Amino acid sequence: MSGQARPAAVIGTTSWGTTLALLLARAGADTLLWSRTEETARRMNDAGENLDRLPGFPFPENLRVTPYMTQAVSDADVIIVCVPSPTFRQNLQWLKEGNPSPDAAIVSATKGLDRADGSRMGEIFAQEMGQDALRQYCVISGPNLSHEVAAGLPSSAVVASADQKMAERAQAALTSSVFRVYTSTDVAGVELGGSLKNIVAIGAGMIDGMEFGDNAKAAFISRAIAEILRLGIAAGAQPLTFSGLAGVGDLVATCYSRLSRNRYVGEQLGRGRNIEQIIEDLNEVCEGYNTTPAAIRLAERLNVETPITLETHRVLYEGLNPREAIQSLMERPVSTEYPGETL
Repeated sequence: MSGQARPAAVIGTTSWGTTLALLLARAGADTLLWSRTEETARRMNDAGENLDRLPGFPFPENLRVTPYMTQAVSDADVIIVCVPSPTFRQNLQWLKEGNPSPDAAIVSATKGLDRADGSRMGEIFAQEMGQDALRQYCVISGPNLSHEVAAGLPSSAVVASADQKMAERAQAALTSSVFRVYTSTDVAGVELGGSLKNIVAIGAGMIDGMEFGDNAKAAFISRAIAEILRLGIAAGAQPLTFSGLAGVGDLVATCYSRLSRNRYVGEQLGRGRNIEQIIEDLNEVCEGYNTTPAAIRLAERLNVETPITLETHRVLYEGLNPREAIQSLMERPVSTEYPGETL
């Protein structure tokens, strides 16, 4: 084993999953990155990097790819699940079959909601892994653009868990001189902040594509934060979480960076492209596209008003012109900024 770090595993060869595997390995852990097929594992091991999703970042000697779940997770002290939200449940089922240690910290790096009913990944985890396993569950989020983190540029994230010791275990495994990790107990807030900001980023990108200017974009993001707060508080999150790394931090990076897929999708919509073609051309999942209908279902269940999410849904799924969506938001009845000083 490399240094004093315990073995670690990452489920999912996405760009962010590969980046997290790099972070673990660079911190000294013998790390196994699980791929769904033998061919993918062979190709990545032969190349010594993820040419499809994260080219240009070679694997350290203590990072290998395996298609065998049991090999990946059975001895791992920290297991990170980083897959698209629509496949999260299936991957948990495969993870359970791999017989992970009951003492391992299992960290979700998936930023999304279940499309069927708006469930958070932690709620799906409880359904698939059992209530007793919830003490192992953690979630990581923050302003973490894969290419910047993989390149060793300074960044921060927050890991939340109901069990502080599990959060600290994940924190210790990932923290380095260029990646600073904080802990939290607000699992719902960290999950919702990381998921809902992707919807906002699509809208912010539409404003970029239509060249509506910085004032419009800043106002849109500000009102979106209020919307996230309303929904988050109704779902049991702590309000302060949304002013931290998983809230404003992640939101700013995703809404402004040229590396953000969600912002890119919105920008292309604002320039008049068809959503089906944009999604088809992406090399990876646009989580905001999947999260939008899920967030509407969650808001309906909790009786929370979410006008920005509703207009985004109309653009993505009903063919509404982005200009009409912005106009609809601008023509809503005026009110105080925070009616009754509540959110």
